[in-house]
Amino acid sequence: MDAFFRTHAYLVEHNYAPVRRLLMDEIDWNDRLIGIKGARGVGKTTFLLQYAKERFGALDRQCLYINMNNFFFQGKGISDFAGEFYRGGGRVLLIDQVFKQQNWSSELRKCYDSYPDLKIVFTGSSVMRLKQENVELNGIVKSYNLTGFSFREFLNFKTGNNFPAYKLDNILYNHESITKEILAKVSPLKYFQEYIHHGFYPFFLENRNYSENLLKTMNMMIEVDILLIKQIELKYLTKIKKLFYHLAVEGPKSPNISNLAQEINTSRATVMNYIKYLADSRLINIIYPVGQEFPKKPAKVIMNNTNLIYAIYPIQVEQQQLMETFFVNALWPEHLVNEGNKQGSYIIDNVKKFRICDAENTKMRLSSDTFYARYNTEVGRDNKIPLWLLGFLY
Repeated sequence: MDAFFRTHAYLVEHNYAPVRRLLMDEIDWNDRLIGIKGARGVGKTTFLLQYAKERFGALDRQCLYINMNNFFFQGKGISDFAGEFYRGGGRVLLIDQVFKQQNWSSELRKCYDSYPDLKIVFTGSSVMRLKQENVELNGIVKSYNLTGFSFREFLNFKTGNNFPAYKLDNILYNHESITKEILAKVSPLKYFQEYIHHGFYPFFLENRNYSENLLKTMNMMIEVDILLIKQIELKYLTKIKKLFYHLAVEGPKSPNISNLAQEINTSRATVMNYIKYLADSRLINIIYPVGQEFPKKPAKVIMNNTNLIYAIYPIQVEQQQLMETFFVNALWPEHLVNEGNKQGSYIIDNVKKFRICDAENTKMRLSSDTFYARYNTEVGRDNKIPLWLLGFLY
């Protein structure tokens, strides 16, 4: 146990988290079992360590961070370890990559039932369905999603500001005053393209090649998060990767399922399942018409975030595609995003019509019932919203 505490103290003390994530204040930390899901690379480990640092510091033995990558847990279950920790005075156990241990959900249930004063916070892949696929945890686990950096978080880090997040309606109906306050301190467009290229994943903070790191992370999403958790045989790995590549280079449009099935030599139903897995792992977003959902054919498949586009196929990057990808990525964590009836248009929460467009296109006919999220501008007016401001939703 002492070895785990030494590792915990070192990691907490040396944790570098220059941006405080909004989720830190949204979680009800009084709950006894908290699951934090998120795509690989968005900073779940850093988030756990930041919580430990804020609430307990590095040396308080009431709190302990452990990672299921440790081979120690091949011979000892979570519940046995938690019991030893609890009897020694431990009260908050932070478990990273919980899915790496077999029967992890039943182990967490044992902990919950056996140690009523023990709080467990664990991280897992975005592919995991905590409540649907793990009946032992129904009614006792509170699940949250950690996303990559928003443009707001990236801008705060780059400029040293502390701009708050805004609700969607606040942005839509008060964007002129909000924009005025922000522009008084910084010019967002000076940093927007940088964010689009390499600002979503926190490892841009590290002194490593961002694109190579992202490519490695993307491969791990498929090889571990999809194959391991969904228990898919290794021989199908190349098919999933090939499908992902085809979806990426085809750009944001409705996929031809029959052609894709022929391309990777599998059935249409399997292609649809693979597309769903890629969406769950946060590699793509799938957009449906209003009222439809999986397993219906998507109206559009789009990359999850703009950084992925540059990493996969940088020679084929179109501004409209980038801006639509940014828009969907900014909205989907808290809002329902559906396909609209015009090119570049979307319907949010079943009622709000949006169109993503270039502010320099002066020939577009505007409608009073639509919000225009415009790029290539820092300011807006009435129903014309500067697109970058939607990066302040979280």
